[in-house]
Amino acid sequence: MRGAGLVVALFAAGCSRQAQQQPVEAAARKADAIAVKVARAELRRVERSLNVTGSLAADETVNVSSEAPGRIAEVRVDFGHQVRKGDVIIEIDKQEYLLQLERSRAALAQALARVGLDPGQEEMTPDSTPAIRQAQAQLEDARFKRDSSTRLYKSGDISQERHNELEKTFRARQAAFDAARDELRTQLAAIRAMRAELRLVEKRLNDATVRAPFDAAVSARLVSPGQYVKDNAPLVTLVKTHPLRLRVEVPESAAGEVRIGTQLSFTSEGVPGAEFRAVVRELNPSVDPRSRSLTVEARPVALDARLRPGLFVQVRLVVEREAQVVTVPREAVYTVAGLNKIFLIREGRAVELRIPPGLAGDGWVEAPGDKIRPGDSVAVTNLATLVDGAPVTAGG
Repeated sequence: MRGAGLVVALFAAGCSRQAQQQPVEAAARKADAIAVKVARAELRRVERSLNVTGSLAADETVNVSSEAPGRIAEVRVDFGHQVRKGDVIIEIDKQEYLLQLERSRAALAQALARVGLDPGQEEMTPDSTPAIRQAQAQLEDARFKRDSSTRLYKSGDISQERHNELEKTFRARQAAFDAARDELRTQLAAIRAMRAELRLVEKRLNDATVRAPFDAAVSARLVSPGQYVKDNAPLVTLVKTHPLRLRVEVPESAAGEVRIGTQLSFTSEGVPGAEFRAVVRELNPSVDPRSRSLTVEARPVALDARLRPGLFVQVRLVVEREAQVVTVPREAVYTVAGLNKIFLIREGRAVELRIPPGLAGDGWVEAPGDKIRPGDSVAVTNLATLVDGAPVTAGG
């Protein structure tokens, strides 16, 4: 009996000590807990966008050349000059082409004279020529004599030989008449060839004066006066800077969101502090199988002299106007070593949650909706001292 009483006494003493230790341990845990302020995750409607890079390109870039070879007589433009469509930019020496033109005109006039036409009448087609009229007269004379000889031969007034001679003469005159008409057709064909040659010489003479094909700026002058150039050699490089072309490579995952007329905004380090807008005008019909991206071409909405071809730009492409996302206050995001994380407060402890970069704006940051729900509490203070599983005391 005395042993049973001793056991009961020891058990009671142990229970008493445990009861005394529990408040002490709870107090110690409370003393170790980190005091944080919390905020609630909220469901918000935001504009979802995609940030990509692109570049500005000129609307047109061309190396202007001439089809007429020759020595450069005059260069009227230089690097950086603005030119208008039709302005003369290069003059090639025309002396040789003027001589060719004079020779072609003389040859054409000579050919026209052979068929009884004056210069300027090369489009006319004469029915006859002096040679044809002469051959026709001789043919009619031979026909008359032949017909007369036929009657005389039948009456016995002339011999067979004389009749045959006049028949041969008639046939010879007929052949001469036909040959004269064929010669006219040949001469008319030669006139057409000379007329074409004359026009070709006139074109070369006109090509010796090189004009700007469109409004542009000179980005390079490639020749100097006195230099001999061959046909189609580049003379100057022209760049048409308006409108500019903005080319962007859109990832395959967002290619379906881009359409003709889609608006986007872009910035450039070349124009700090400025944002510009553009509208998509062209889409590549296929996705690049190597980069898995879609080439998109847009045009800036407004003309701005600060924008130049070749500028590297950062493009913001809106893919969804009102996307519903779970957001947390920006103060709840702790960034260290390139990683973003937040701390959920659950049952008096901090739960570390790493989040990828997401939408941000108006003091709120997107959080992954599969890991955090609207109404969840997140710490917004003392983030540097928190670790996963740390006890916390939360306050508003």
